[in-house]
Amino acid sequence: MKIAQEIRAGNVIMVGKDAQVVLKAEFTKSGRNASVVKLERKDVTYSYFADPLYVFVDSEFNPFEVEAESMGDTLNYVADGMEAELVIYNDKPIAVEIPQTIVREIAYTEPAVKGDTSGKATKPAKLKTGFVVAVPLFCATGDKIEIDSPSGEYRSRFKG
Repeated sequence: MKIAQEIRAGNVIMVGKDAQVVLKAEFTKSGRNASVVKLERKDVTYSYFADPLYVFVDSEFNPFEVEAESMGDTLNYVADGMEAELVIYNDKPIAVEIPQTIVREIAYTEPAVKGDTSGKATKPAKLKTGFVVAVPLFCATGDKIEIDSPSGEYRSRFKG
């Protein structure tokens, strides 16, 4: 069981018989050894990579530097102008959350072999970030696809 100081935004907790998602967590203890736990979320846009940090900016162009280990699977999809949400703990970004569905262009994939369409045949497709996604045979280099960001799986061809 977690104590109050360990609860973070994004955690699921039980309140009675109901599951609740923590949107914001803040812990304050007054007394001789005061401690404060503060989590907040901020909408940001990816701006650039300044080795070894990824720089995001908010709507007022305030920069937020995020270390690669805090990026998690977001590194597979990072692109200029990508919108995200930072989870900030004690004024330091600790996690980057991105939308569930990401649209990316296929940088390279082999052409399909004619007649190889039995079942759910797939082939590897490489994104500009180097991340490889298994896509159906009809997908080609230059196509835009929708990807489920948590699982890294192909969803559909982008229609937009």
